[in-house]
Amino acid sequence: MKSPAGHWPQLRAAIEAGADGVYFGLRHFTARAKTGFSLEELPEAVRTLHQRGVCGYVTFNTLIFEHELREASRVIAAIAEAGADGIIIQDWAAVKLVREIAPDLPIHGSTQMSITELKGVELARHSGVDRVTLARELSLEEIRQITAESPCDIEIFVHGALCVAYSGQCYSSEAWGGRSANRGQCAQACRLPYELVVDGEVEPLGDARYLLSPGDLYAPRQVPEMVEMGIAALKIEGRYKDAEYVALATHAYRKAVDEAWAKREWSITQEEERQLEQVYSRGLGAYFLTGTNHQAVVRGRAPRHRGVKAGTVTRVETGRIWMKPEAAVALKAGDGVVFDAADWRSPEEHEEGGRIYEVRIAPPAGKSKDKAGELELVFGNGAVRADRIHPGDWIWRSHDPEVERAARVYTNASAPVARQLVDVGVYAREGEPMRTEWRLSAHPGIAVAVDSPGPLGAAQNRGMNAESLREQLGRLGNTAYELGSLKLDAEGALFAPVSMLNQLRRDAVEQLIELQTTPHHVSVHDPREVTSRLIHDERKPMSAAPDPQLHLLVRTPPQLDAALECSPASITLDYLDLYGLRPSIEKVKQSGIAVRVASPRILKPGEAKIGNFLVSLDCPILVRSSGLLEMLRGGEPRQLVGDFSLNVASSVAADIFLGLGLDRFAPTHDLNAAQVADLARAVGPERIEAIAYQHLPVFHTEHCVFCRFLSNGTSYRDCGRPCETHTVALKDASGREHPVMADVGCRNTVFGAQAQEVSGHFDEWRNAGIRHWRLEFAHESADDVVHVAGAFAKALSGKTNARELAAALKRFAPQGITEGSLYVAQNYLSLPILQ
Repeated sequence: MKSPAGHWPQLRAAIEAGADGVYFGLRHFTARAKTGFSLEELPEAVRTLHQRGVCGYVTFNTLIFEHELREASRVIAAIAEAGADGIIIQDWAAVKLVREIAPDLPIHGSTQMSITELKGVELARHSGVDRVTLARELSLEEIRQITAESPCDIEIFVHGALCVAYSGQCYSSEAWGGRSANRGQCAQACRLPYELVVDGEVEPLGDARYLLSPGDLYAPRQVPEMVEMGIAALKIEGRYKDAEYVALATHAYRKAVDEAWAKREWSITQEEERQLEQVYSRGLGAYFLTGTNHQAVVRGRAPRHRGVKAGTVTRVETGRIWMKPEAAVALKAGDGVVFDAADWRSPEEHEEGGRIYEVRIAPPAGKSKDKAGELELVFGNGAVRADRIHPGDWIWRSHDPEVERAARVYTNASAPVARQLVDVGVYAREGEPMRTEWRLSAHPGIAVAVDSPGPLGAAQNRGMNAESLREQLGRLGNTAYELGSLKLDAEGALFAPVSMLNQLRRDAVEQLIELQTTPHHVSVHDPREVTSRLIHDERKPMSAAPDPQLHLLVRTPPQLDAALECSPASITLDYLDLYGLRPSIEKVKQSGIAVRVASPRILKPGEAKIGNFLVSLDCPILVRSSGLLEMLRGGEPRQLVGDFSLNVASSVAADIFLGLGLDRFAPTHDLNAAQVADLARAVGPERIEAIAYQHLPVFHTEHCVFCRFLSNGTSYRDCGRPCETHTVALKDASGREHPVMADVGCRNTVFGAQAQEVSGHFDEWRNAGIRHWRLEFAHESADDVVHVAGAFAKALSGKTNARELAAALKRFAPQGITEGSLYVAQNYLSLPILQ
């Protein structure tokens, strides 16, 4: 079981609550950029964990830019030298660096690698990954299929916040704020309110205004099944959470795992469950683990921690507030509450809430039957404004001092709470020193032998026995150890002074601590030599500049007809209905234009037939998942172009994917326009297919907005497929309408309303030698396709300049244009210094 730690308080709470491992980040190269340890603190953090028998895993799960490769290599070496038990990685380039610098350091593939099926696991394993953390959108049945044939360990999340988008496939923060989620800077645009626009009209949705804000994962009931299927580790989310959350979540899952191993019934109490909900929750559920139910994943009423629902407001009179309580929650003085008026109040309005001063019982039922069971909540003067509270408002207990007290057992422990069992063997013979062997039960390889300073003599009265030895050797006091089994191999009645036994015990403890805290010996190669060999310092020579080629990606038959008019170098078909592809492919082939098909970004167990179908079409494929790339390797020769979703951010990552069979690739959207140009110079501009116009795919999600809000169904089996008959967009607070489209796997992509285009950096890309320019269309009309493609064709042929291109695009793009993720800040090359 792995627990999260933002810094020291959480790390210590995880230890005391019984974590097997703790994962934590540094202050750079981590998916949680606002928290973490300094590089100088790293060795002490690892020592602290190891002294308590807990593994330490360092998160290194961000994309690495070209100018950061040397610094990243230096940090990887430091992580290995500090004795970390593993490194958690997103970037395939980082996998390569770790294997070259510290070949013995275990690599755990982050959930941000977007691995969802066996082929993705196999590619990770072939690349050097020892353990894969699967995407959180998989069911237990799907996980079972992967685990049964996996070439490496499998790990899954069991508790904590869910992202609405697949990890590693969310570009909303990058598009709308220049803060990359793949760089640890998520701005949580999924937690904002949106209106649903259906066929051009706003659809009333009542209190479900946070359409992309899922509940929190909670799966202790599923732990026995996870243990039975052989999952290597269960992971708790929460490096931004406080120590109380870490303590209570770790304790609950420690208990669940131990009981599952012992095949005992799950014994967590209602109070313990309520504590987990109270300490942090947006609404708890197993969600995707137990199968797809789009009605359950997103409730949509609120985006933030609520705690426990305590009841409903019944009356508000002259500043006095009465409520009907929930049966399972007893409010009391000192509790904090918040009044939830989502049924009538604007999402942007401040919510009323405060700490309860007194709870009064309403008059007896005989006096006023309609008020029976009511409670009156009394607050301090000015704590809440009763005029902003209405009958019908929900009341949430957002803070409970009792929960803090429950967590304090682990967060404020003056002595170790979680102790390591030590099995002791004693060998005793008269006239020989007594030998004691101390071995950790959970880690049998950690053992020490301590001998008495002198030989044992015969006992004058009662000799030592196992009971007396247990009494003395088990006095481990405030140490992190607890005596487990004790075996005595003795001949005759022997005498062992208490002082000698005490010294043996103290020496054994000191040696165990020394043994546990000594960093593992690992082979670490000079990171400077590795990077000098791997990094492209020499720019690839540019061949005589061939004519630039325009590639169009379309998603509808009308767009296809328009694209054919434009005579591009190729047309890529990205259709919802795969089986409508064959006639469209033939149509393009008959025109003499090269045709390609786009794969889904996600393939799950049971969806291999999609990949097989794409292969059967016998044309080039735009590859969007690592698993599909693994499936295609070694097959019939065909052109393969890697898409942005592979998240290639550096020349090292580019070399890996080109070596796996790609002819060229689209860089990740985490790169700005200047970095795309630099990457083209580094790997060769002919290897880049740069996306020059598109609506950025800001969210790619398993959760289906169509099913949730336009049907009563739970999945594609009973939803009626409203995605085929309705157009849907999400309207944000600024009035922008972001189109939503479904793919063949019924996954949704939310596209940015404005078209992201490169006119401001057009000349730089041309000067970098970029030859392949892709234009992608989402909700554009056929006329829009013709106009946009025509504007780029003129610019690429030299008939117009970049300024004229921008003016044309501004006229034709349906909701305007933006630089989006292509924006180049003046200080984009600056690198935070690790401290």
